[in-house]
Amino acid sequence: MSVIVKKIRGREYVYFSLREGERVLHKYIGPVGSPTALSKLREKSETSSIPPRLRPLFWDARIDKIHIGRNARYIIERILELGDVDAIEWLQRVYPTKKIIDVLHMSRQLTEKSRNFWTIWFGTERA
Repeated sequence: MSVIVKKIRGREYVYFSLREGERVLHKYIGPVGSPTALSKLREKSETSSIPPRLRPLFWDARIDKIHIGRNARYIIERILELGDVDAIEWLQRVYPTKKIIDVLHMSRQLTEKSRNFWTIWFGTERA
């Protein structure tokens, strides 16, 4: 699912766009200036790159070279190891919980202390 902006007769409107099989569905959110639409657009922009408040967690990498999709495992491992609750909330908006749990169980980068904490947090069994 993604958030898109459509221009219709000179006005801009915000929609959710999602795929169901072969079909693409658009769900109307509202005009661009409405509070609901603005919050959805802000959320979209925040999940397309690492937000400034989380950049100190990636001190050893060039932040502009980190891709949310291609570097998902690296991002998830770093946030599980060094992040706080705010970072986890962002992580769960960006990635499905199943992907986070898969990285939690497969990662060799996480310390046992972090792995045990997040295993309890997510309510999963160790693999």
